[in-house]
Amino acid sequence: MKTKNSVFIATSLDGFIADKDEGIDWLEMIPNPRQDDMGAIAFFNQVDAMIMGRNTFETVLGFGVDWPYPFPVFVLSNSMKKPPKGYENKIQILNGPLKEVVANIHSQGHHSLYIDGGTVIQNFLKEDLIDELIVTRIPILLGGGISLFGDMPKSLEFEHVKTEVYLDQIVQSQYSRKK
Repeated sequence: MKTKNSVFIATSLDGFIADKDEGIDWLEMIPNPRQDDMGAIAFFNQVDAMIMGRNTFETVLGFGVDWPYPFPVFVLSNSMKKPPKGYENKIQILNGPLKEVVANIHSQGHHSLYIDGGTVIQNFLKEDLIDELIVTRIPILLGGGISLFGDMPKSLEFEHVKTEVYLDQIVQSQYSRKK
């Protein structure tokens, strides 16, 4: 069975996914009166599970909304041993080498994976485990914060697939890994 690991994430123009205070309020700085999902629903419809880090999981819990994911979520953590109360049937906690983690998830029947969280994305890139990047750029320079991309042991080539503009200001580009 063909597998695919995809990133769907928003950044500032200078490549940060959170500001210096780890805030993400700037993601909603552009008015969106029609509540355009900017491709999120179509993306969600093509994945069958998600891998996120503990920090991203805790950020999602802090939103104060109903659980937003319609598919299984795997949280990578060395410190969290069991899901918080109420999330036992929503997440599974995993740790270990990424290739083993991905093989474990594939063995559970999940082959199209959504990879989320700064450190998790960076580690997947270091292991050359990302097949698709969908990066949405918000027109703001944060000047610092949590970077989407970190140091890489080697360069990775991607091929441009398409670019779309939302709300006349937000630019979303999709790239496929050249192998």
